[in-house]
Amino acid sequence: MEGDELKLFDRGIRHATEASSGAALDAALADLGWHDALTADRRAAVSLLFECQGATNATSSSLDQLLAVGLGVDDGRALRVLLPPLRTRTAPGRLTGDRCALRGLATAQLDRSDTVLVVAEAADTHAAFAVSTSALSRRPLGGIDPGLGMLEVTGDIAVEGAEPLGAVDWTAAVALGHLALGHELVGTARTMLELARTHALERIQFGRPIATFQAVRHRLADSLVAIEAAAALLAAAWDDPSPVNASMAKSSAGRGARTVARHCQQVLAGIGFTTEHPFHRYYRRTVVLDQLLGSSSVLTSELGTEVLRSRTLPPVLPL
Repeated sequence: MEGDELKLFDRGIRHATEASSGAALDAALADLGWHDALTADRRAAVSLLFECQGATNATSSSLDQLLAVGLGVDDGRALRVLLPPLRTRTAPGRLTGDRCALRGLATAQLDRSDTVLVVAEAADTHAAFAVSTSALSRRPLGGIDPGLGMLEVTGDIAVEGAEPLGAVDWTAAVALGHLALGHELVGTARTMLELARTHALERIQFGRPIATFQAVRHRLADSLVAIEAAAALLAAAWDDPSPVNASMAKSSAGRGARTVARHCQQVLAGIGFTTEHPFHRYYRRTVVLDQLLGSSSVLTSELGTEVLRSRTLPPVLPL
């Protein structure tokens, strides 16, 4: 997509994420043809939607759809994909003989689907199964961001009772998820910075806006640098796609968003701790998004371990 078509798609995505969330947003995205856009221009479809979703604190089943596409099992059904536990990116299922033990997370949209797509690790390969949601134990997660509606899912199922979907490339699907979550973290960080910037302009102390104070300006400037660095690395990862580059981009976005959250909380001061101010919703979302498909600290550690093992640095990206 380019030109007027891209502008129209951008406008539609922004309006949809500002006006709706959850099932309503899924319906709006279906009307916009977001799923078809994944085939026509995956970069534009992913970057626009997930950054807008982060900026508005909205939720949808888009991550499920994206992972299903990355796994190559998108057959038109509304499959929900079982995610790994927080902080990890390994497949949530383990095959042992004719049994599959699974433990992971699912989005709130799982309750609207009869089946869940489970990826299980067996030896050196990954296999996918469509499992009936009624065969699994589900527990709503409250925690720091109950608005996200995540579910903890566990089960021990017989392989013969599941619908086999064949071998899949889990690494490629996770790489797509890393890019999507990276954009969502950038969108969340941009909104936190805007909330802090607006407050700094309006809050008067000693007869002038606190935005004129050097300490405040430094925190806002550091936040902007963290956002733009993460956005640049995401763009470079799209230009030179690989699981390593996607992992670095997601790690940078998570670390950058946490930096923004910390600085903006200091600028907002007491009002930032209250539920009457919207900042807390974005802070909470940042913490959880950073943990999905591998936290920034875990991904950084894994990248470092691989560098030490291979004694080879990843190619330098042109930021």
